[in-house]
Amino acid sequence: MKFLIMSALVLSAFAAKAESLVKIDGSSTVFPITEAVSEEFQTVSKGATKVTVGVSGTGGGFKKFCRAETDIQNASRPITKEEMAACRTAKVTYFELPIAFDAIAIVVNPKNNWVNEITTEELKKMWEPAAQGKIMTWKQVNAKWPDEKLTLFGASTDNGTFDYFTEAIVEKSKSSRGDYTASVDHNTRVTGVNGNKGGLGYLPYAYYVTNKDKLKLLGVIGGPKSPAKNKAVLPDEKTVISGQYNPLSRPIFIYVSQEAMKKPEVKQYVEFYLDKAAEMAKQVQYIPLPANAYKTAKEHLTKKKTGTVFGGEGKVGLTIEQILKLEATL
Repeated sequence: MKFLIMSALVLSAFAAKAESLVKIDGSSTVFPITEAVSEEFQTVSKGATKVTVGVSGTGGGFKKFCRAETDIQNASRPITKEEMAACRTAKVTYFELPIAFDAIAIVVNPKNNWVNEITTEELKKMWEPAAQGKIMTWKQVNAKWPDEKLTLFGASTDNGTFDYFTEAIVEKSKSSRGDYTASVDHNTRVTGVNGNKGGLGYLPYAYYVTNKDKLKLLGVIGGPKSPAKNKAVLPDEKTVISGQYNPLSRPIFIYVSQEAMKKPEVKQYVEFYLDKAAEMAKQVQYIPLPANAYKTAKEHLTKKKTGTVFGGEGKVGLTIEQILKLEATL
């Protein structure tokens, strides 16, 4: 009898330990913030809750999230109509919580001495599907540039960064030439551009900041719709918050399963995340949202305001103020 009682106690202890787990996957862009928050949370909770953070890319992560395989989804773009439908099919309802702002940086090799700024039109000429197998040198993009081989490094199709970049530059999500080096890991792009004199790539601004010695950052001329009025703008906290770095500034999110929020450890983790998001975002070189944005996110959790304000469509070039107005309507 004693053996059975002891066995039951041991099994109960293991069960309790197994339940105290927060499962996260998704965006490699959002990963540095979530990783920083998770490490802090596990320290504060003294290891009582384990947090796992995968990096399947936004698209890959949503596949798991909408099958109820994860509690939280890191996303560098809003949920799409197809993903919304998948979640509905699996009866997964969710909270959409913006946690920071990011900028997509355009980077070249440090030895590149012919370009300091680039227009969105020139980027489109490089990256649109029609460029595949045809636009192979810098000179073909701009006659003033040298006849240097153009080697492109971009996000994989599972990256939210791929979706947003193609929407902003090619003006159609997921529309891109295919003859470039694609990778889910942004650091792979850093290595690629650094190793090719004629290299150009796009990646989250935070990854540029931590690799400044390996890359050269280009100013972006956003065109007539840009608030910068056809002037080249470098990404930084000021230009992103003001909306001047357009159209390559974007909000980034976590999506939280409503069912998962019923678990105490997930609820505690998400509340901790929203309390720490501004601090941790800045710590890993992202741009924090205003304090009232995190307050609104907490209210959505309290009032059980689930769903998305984006309707499954990409919204390019939104300012922080516009995001907050959208969120207020949820």
